[in-house]
This record gives sequence, C-alpha cells and structure tokens, in this order.
Amino acid sequence: MQGQDWIERAGALFEAAMFGGDRSALERSDDVLDAVEAPLCMARGKVLHVRFLNDREENSEELVLFERAAELYERLGEPSGEAEALFWIGCWHQVVKGDGITGRPYFERSYALAKSVDDRMTMSYAVRHLGFADRDAGHFDQARERLTESVTLRREIGFRAGEAAGLVALAYLASETGASSEAARHLEEAQSVAESCDAKAVTEWIEQARTIIHSEP
Repeated sequence: MQGQDWIERAGALFEAAMFGGDRSALERSDDVLDAVEAPLCMARGKVLHVRFLNDREENSEELVLFERAAELYERLGEPSGEAEALFWIGCWHQVVKGDGITGRPYFERSYALAKSVDDRMTMSYAVRHLGFADRDAGHFDQARERLTESVTLRREIGFRAGEAAGLVALAYLASETGASSEAARHLEEAQSVAESCDAKAVTEWIEQARTIIHSEP
C-alpha cells in the first residue's frame, strides 16, 4: 500500500466503524495499519543497526523495532517479512550484544521460514550469520559450508555487493584455518565483484582484511 492509499483506506474504515456501525471495519483497519507499520519498523531498525556499525553505540530501540516487525508480519501471515525480522533479531544479539548463542535460534528459524517461501536473500543473511556462529564455536568446516552457501545464494539472485562481502568472510575464515593462498584468492575475487557494483564500503573491508591477514604470523 503506497502513498496516500493507506491513509485514505484507514480513514474510510474509521468512518465505517465510527458512523456506519461496521464493527468488522475495525479488524480490517488493523490489517491496513499493520501492513504499514511492519515495514516501517524494519526500516527504522535497520537504520539503527547501520548507525551502531558506524559508531558502536548501542540503541535498544533497534531490538524493539525488529521484535515488533516480527510480531506484525506473523499476524499478517507474511513469512518472508517475518523471516527477515527474525534474522535481524538474531543479528542484534550476535552483533550488537556479542551473544551468538542467543542469536542462533533466530537465524535458524529465519532460514527455515525463508526457505519455505524461497526467499533466497533472507536465506543468504541467515546462513551467513549461522556460519559466523559456527566459526566462533570452532566448527570451521560447518562455517565454511554455510558461508559458501550464502555467497552462492547471493550470486544466484544478483546481490553483488553481498556476494563480495561473503567472499571477505570466507577469506577471514581461510586465513584463520591456515589457508593463506585461499584467503588471497577470495579477496581478489571480492575486489573484482565489489568494483563491478561500486560497493565502496566493501572495498574498504577488503583492504582492512588484507592488512589484518598480512599482519598475522
């Protein structure tokens, strides 16, 4: 529902309920407003997350927004939206709070729900962060499988910036497991992909990765 459409629709339903005595208009109004509020919560939450990544200042409103979005999408019967919201709840716990154990079940639920509707974008995010959780737990083979799946999914849907970011993650993992030449190959490919889609932030991540990896004993 775009622009003035939801405002006009909500207004008409209010009139129907208030003056027309149509009680069913109240439930229909809830649906209209939920369909607007859910993506708005998601958008605001994601903005707060990027702000956290930039300044590392935690804002608990981020979690509140994602939890509200998940609740609304579930109520609306929109599994793709719910899966995305669940991913971001997991991301709050894993990235903002540094608690991957609490975040894991949200990633697992997000992945399963997204897969049920072939939402490969959300699948790519959820499986990526499951890979991070596996790496942190020392399960490197499983981490590599998950991070590779994320890159493959992103390549399939043409999410080039995300593909490049995924290759950076694989490079770090390769370096951590002693595969320095493999790490270098991943970074070379990431550089090419990032340049092809003008992903300047990812290009900076690649340079940071090269510095960190080359400085390791």
